[in-house]
Amino acid sequence: MNLQNLSQRGDLNEARTDVNVDVGALSHQGHVRENNEDSYLVVRFGRSLENLMTNLDDELLAQSYVVTGYGMLVADGMGGMAGGEIASRLALSKLVELVVDTSDWVLSLEQQKDVTTVLERMTDRFLQIDSAVRREADHDYTLQGMGTTLTVAAALGGNMIVGHVGDSRAYLLRRSHLKQLTKDHTLAQALIDAGVADPDDPASRSMRHVLTAAVGSLGQEVDPQVQRFKLERGDQLLLCTDGLTETVDDSTIAHVLSEAVSAQSACQALVDLALAGGGSDNITVVVARFPSSEL
Repeated sequence: MNLQNLSQRGDLNEARTDVNVDVGALSHQGHVRENNEDSYLVVRFGRSLENLMTNLDDELLAQSYVVTGYGMLVADGMGGMAGGEIASRLALSKLVELVVDTSDWVLSLEQQKDVTTVLERMTDRFLQIDSAVRREADHDYTLQGMGTTLTVAAALGGNMIVGHVGDSRAYLLRRSHLKQLTKDHTLAQALIDAGVADPDDPASRSMRHVLTAAVGSLGQEVDPQVQRFKLERGDQLLLCTDGLTETVDDSTIAHVLSEAVSAQSACQALVDLALAGGGSDNITVVVARFPSSEL
């Protein structure tokens, strides 16, 4: 499935991006952990202009102009009872702060220069979040070594920007086919990429929880994976922490997303499956369902 080069006919409407997306989210600490170090956030952002009074002819000016987008974020903290929670919460709140403080929001991705600007800003925001988490740990010795994964998706019309560090994941379900959009930053994935191990090898399986990149904690500046995708009508996006993917396989996830009546019911079903599979870790899921009808 080629996500980068989709037909124009299937893309979501770019001219008027007041798209109502069905979104859901749920987090659970699981059966084993004493606290929940996962954090999630779903936001709607936009810009509007409404024509209240004018003597211009109708064909010269629309009644209103609306641009709406959606932001979805998950973070899986690490660093002990206090540190993990603080790191994941700080990462999400810092990202919102950085976005709000941006004076010239890009709310259209029709021009390549705007796409480039958004990708560069996403990368820079990850770097600033990384610095903020490190500073917080430097100021409090009890938080030394804290860090977090961070997976972010921003959807605007027919475009979606995904930024990622760590082993939380973003998936896209299209016509019942589930595709992982992000790559795990783990030692297991590094062994697989190097061709020295297969995903099901005991060696790689034992390394799945050893992170090679995270926000804040591993001593080197982060190098986030930042990508742009084109959306089609009827697509579904899933963001999740590894508490889901360690216990629920891709085919089951695809089935749940395909059969659920709403985004929130899909979240509940996925969390229930992870808990039934042992619930040994915190579990967080965010689901966005993009409209399948004409806009």
